[in-house]
Amino acid sequence: MTASRPPPYTAAEALDRLKAGNTRFVSGQARFPRVQKEVLAELARGQLPYATILGCSDSRVPPELLFDAGFGELFVIRVAGNVLGPSIKGTLQYASAHLHTPLFVVLGHEGCGAVEAAIAGKFHGASQRSRIAVLLKNIEPALDGLDPAMPPAALLSAGVEANVRWTIRQVLDSPEVKSRQTRDDVKLVGAVYEIATGRVRFLD
Repeated sequence: MTASRPPPYTAAEALDRLKAGNTRFVSGQARFPRVQKEVLAELARGQLPYATILGCSDSRVPPELLFDAGFGELFVIRVAGNVLGPSIKGTLQYASAHLHTPLFVVLGHEGCGAVEAAIAGKFHGASQRSRIAVLLKNIEPALDGLDPAMPPAALLSAGVEANVRWTIRQVLDSPEVKSRQTRDDVKLVGAVYEIATGRVRFLD
């Protein structure tokens, strides 16, 4: 449903909320999920999320939990490897044009299997089933410049961060983000989730 009101927070305030939520999650002081009938009734009239999250489908990386966010606060898009494709771009366009979320986050995570498979294909000639191979083609350009002689764990870690930055560059090239950035009312950031600790590390 289309947002009918301005976003409740600025991009900077939205980012602070995500960081505070992740701090609560890591410290075991998460407040959500909780279901209140009045909240659900309000959301039935429309949504007004303060952030759009493009994350990986990995079952260990649910953004609403990592950021201790309640119903209606996050507009979440999940796809293996947090890659861009036509449907993902369309969903991001919807978030920008209709929901007017001030903050967009590309969220990768440690040990990403899609990035690991892309590394195996790009540097070691590994093959995948046809549709998986198409998905991995979206990741492989991010790996340009990485040293395949790095230790595997270090190479995967570098690949995860490089993939987040690659996706950000592609999103920044979209007309909607370019036009909104000129008005200084939107922010796009990258982040990597550390599965072992629960911490989300935001990239510079």
